[in-house]
Amino acid sequence: MNSANNHYDKDADMRYLSLLSQSFPTIADASTEIINLEAILNLPKGTEHFLADIHGESEAFQHVLKNASGNIKRKVNELFAGDIRETEKKELCTLIYYPEQKLELIKASEPDIDDWYHITIHQLVKVCRDISSKYTRSKVRKSLPADFSYIIEELLHERADDTDKAAYVNVIVDTIITTGRADDFIIALAGVIQRLAIDQLHILGDIYDRGPGAHIIMDAMQRYHSWDIQWGNHDILWMGACAGNNACICNVLRLSLRYANLATLEEGYGINLVPLATFAMDVYGDDPCEEFQPKLLKGNRMDEKTRQLTAQMHKAISIIQFKEEARIFNRRPEWGMRDRCLFENVDYERGVCIIDGKEYEMNSNHFPTIDPRNPNKLTDEEQELMDKLHHSFAVSEKLHKHIRTLLSHGCMYAIYNSNLLYHASIPLNDDGTLKEVEIYKGKKFSGLELMLNIGIMIRAAFENDTDKEERDYAIDYFLYLWCGKDSPLFDKSKMATFERYFLKDKDTYKEEKGNYFKLRDNETVCDRILDAFKVRGTNRHIINGHVPVHASKGENPIKANGKLMVIDGGFSEAYHKETGIAGYTLVYHSRGFQLVQHEPFTSAADSIRQGTDIKSTTQIVEMSAHRMFVADTDKGTELRTQIEDLKKLLYAYRHGIIKEKR
Repeated sequence: MNSANNHYDKDADMRYLSLLSQSFPTIADASTEIINLEAILNLPKGTEHFLADIHGESEAFQHVLKNASGNIKRKVNELFAGDIRETEKKELCTLIYYPEQKLELIKASEPDIDDWYHITIHQLVKVCRDISSKYTRSKVRKSLPADFSYIIEELLHERADDTDKAAYVNVIVDTIITTGRADDFIIALAGVIQRLAIDQLHILGDIYDRGPGAHIIMDAMQRYHSWDIQWGNHDILWMGACAGNNACICNVLRLSLRYANLATLEEGYGINLVPLATFAMDVYGDDPCEEFQPKLLKGNRMDEKTRQLTAQMHKAISIIQFKEEARIFNRRPEWGMRDRCLFENVDYERGVCIIDGKEYEMNSNHFPTIDPRNPNKLTDEEQELMDKLHHSFAVSEKLHKHIRTLLSHGCMYAIYNSNLLYHASIPLNDDGTLKEVEIYKGKKFSGLELMLNIGIMIRAAFENDTDKEERDYAIDYFLYLWCGKDSPLFDKSKMATFERYFLKDKDTYKEEKGNYFKLRDNETVCDRILDAFKVRGTNRHIINGHVPVHASKGENPIKANGKLMVIDGGFSEAYHKETGIAGYTLVYHSRGFQLVQHEPFTSAADSIRQGTDIKSTTQIVEMSAHRMFVADTDKGTELRTQIEDLKKLLYAYRHGIIKEKR
């Protein structure tokens, strides 16, 4: 038996091999699976797509998903170079992105629709064949819609230029057309192309806030085939609101009102804002609320009356927010955030706020719900309003469903194929070493352990069997993650929301970035972080978002000699003027990394009518010396382990240690 020790160790876990034998009950079954897995190892690596900071911009997000950050357009250009005109390539791409809508336009103008169907189906099959070539037939089969699974599979594996099969292929296409299924078939084929263009989608946080369609994005993600998310600070805010943190609820409402975006709250999650509107009109009806006028983004029209009501609601919830935050800061002194209870620093008679012994003039001094003797106490009316809002978030079934989806697909960080993914930062000391941060009852962690334990704390807030004291702390902790100095999702000296609303001196608005943002261009620091997270490989990277890249000022998203890539998606229109672009996405295929810089998206309607696409510039970040295969990935490591286990099972069968189940 010594000669076979590399295949089977007599002390190996027989229980595991017995379980494995249930899936592969014979030598033939185990051998076939080994052959299958060995073959998969030699397929090209699947394409990974990295997005960050989507911020509710559902139209732009869905378009980037449909075009795979230009990956589909690149395939079409390569496949049909010199064969069809540029306008036809553009039309074909638009058909793949928006098949239902594009078909309606084409049928209204195309004089010979059957001829168009015939040409187009062959073109789509050609694109689908190319995109599916890096997957096993089994995986492609699982991606096919039931109605057309057999037909698509036949067309993918037969070629019209094969003279022996040309008639067979053409008859299939002709029959699809004559039976009136051409539209359905084209829609199905476009969906398969979109699905296979991206093997794995990584979202590096911030689905929520600013834009109007976070709920639409979450609906899309519930249907998406393979994705993960590293939670961002705005996601955490909504998770906290869902868990019942009143300060988070106030922040969610305040941000929605600030950008005059109530669609996600009202239409998406059924949050009842009537009590807030009624309260605001009653208490702030005569207040101009100048500091609280909403920021109206493109296409967001609002009459004066609605605008003023929005400003009043904005002020009402902001005042309550600062009170609710102060309650938590006072309840959790270990956070060291009592200095953010700034209503305690206001001289309400003179209209000044005293910070670090210096007086700052207030923008306004109209605070009808604040008792100067107890400024953090909610009035009876404010408390009643918060109870109603709290209940509205608690009973929103769709919100809770979406947050459960974030929990099931997400975490604070992830490691894929030698790439460390997280949303914002890793807390660092001044010298670039990993900083220890206290989480709960004096327990301090840094780096990997910090991110792991924060993830555990977040999940504890949603577990009913969690100890009550710990669960209450976990619910409070969402606020620290949102605005705490050492939060890996914030990592700044303070969140100057109070100052920006109420103080005239703009010097007080400054939020000093943490050491991570000061040192992230240092290769040694990045290597230290990668080592701490046990990221292996010769070409390892950190990929994160959170901070918009100011391309208009010459800032480079590639930092630390290529070790770190910042891909803040910049989807939100609120950033476009500041950054000069609509952010970055990253594509990692079998040839290497491509960073895609996007111009602002106009609309899906423009894309359908005119064939316009997001204008993108592709920058090659890093090309592999050889084409990468599944064997070069984490999946390859996993498959090799499975192969070794199956070889042990074969040994056990052949030596009678486990009996075949024929």
